[in-house]
Amino acid sequence: MTEKPPFLPFNPLSTMPRPISLLVYPGFQILDAAGPLSAFETANRFGADSYRLALVSRDGGPVASSSGAVLLTRPVAADEAPDTLLVVGGDGVDEASACPATLDLVRATSTRARRTASVCSGAWLLASAGLLDGRRATTHWRRTSRFKLRFPAVQLDADLIYVQDGPVWTAAGISAGIDLTLALIADDLGEAVARQVARQLVVYYRRPGGQSQFSELAEMQPAGGRFAALLDYIRQHLGERLDVDALAARACMSPRHFSRRFTEEMGVTPARAVEKLRVEAAAAALESGTEAVQKIARDYGFGDQERMRRAFLRTLGRPPSALRRKSA
Repeated sequence: MTEKPPFLPFNPLSTMPRPISLLVYPGFQILDAAGPLSAFETANRFGADSYRLALVSRDGGPVASSSGAVLLTRPVAADEAPDTLLVVGGDGVDEASACPATLDLVRATSTRARRTASVCSGAWLLASAGLLDGRRATTHWRRTSRFKLRFPAVQLDADLIYVQDGPVWTAAGISAGIDLTLALIADDLGEAVARQVARQLVVYYRRPGGQSQFSELAEMQPAGGRFAALLDYIRQHLGERLDVDALAARACMSPRHFSRRFTEEMGVTPARAVEKLRVEAAAAALESGTEAVQKIARDYGFGDQERMRRAFLRTLGRPPSALRRKSA
């Protein structure tokens, strides 16, 4: 019998396609797999077949997602050595995380991979395997409280879209898996290719990892609430005068009555709501673009950089310059 050659990690400078292993399990979330698969597939159109994609599972064969849709997989090989191991999330992650065989193969495969990533609650599986101990990570916001109690050794950044800590990448909710994949593609093939992929997929290029999982507008707007239309108006007119008098007139209420009812329903004063929405929009502009800080301050209604800086410190705990440095 011919002796098997020793394991050699994938060389990122190689001209061969990078092997990507997407690990699924019964009850996985179909979009957690389909989103990254589509992004990597699209990258192959612009990056000369840069990726070789494989759907893998513990035992191979058909694996049913939480929706009932089934994907055909192959078993994880004993010497599986992908460039990237990507673990998806889904309702079945708790059962998968309690399976010693699944945890063993995740640990072993991650050791041989150049980098390991997870989407959504897939971070629970990585953490159960001990791969996130001492590292920064994120996961879907609905799991953050349980995650912190179950994995105290993990530095959970619960409000982020995705986090990279060395060779380990984790993403928050389902759509954030595409953001993470675009970041992986940019890391491999450059920003130009990642931008082409985003355009082909008709998705935003590209929400920075530091951007919050939450939209302040969505958090403050109860379904069918009295002020839903007003909040939407605020979002579309952030550069305009939005004081209590102007908003009360828009809502056809007296300023005093408007302020009281708005605060009761929204949990924040009108001024604070406007500030939160302005900070959210300005933060996205700072992280995603190259416009001057002064222009952003003016466009989003702060007036000047100093007022915007104080608003950022109150809302985010960091100045606008921190976001601009991170995106540079």
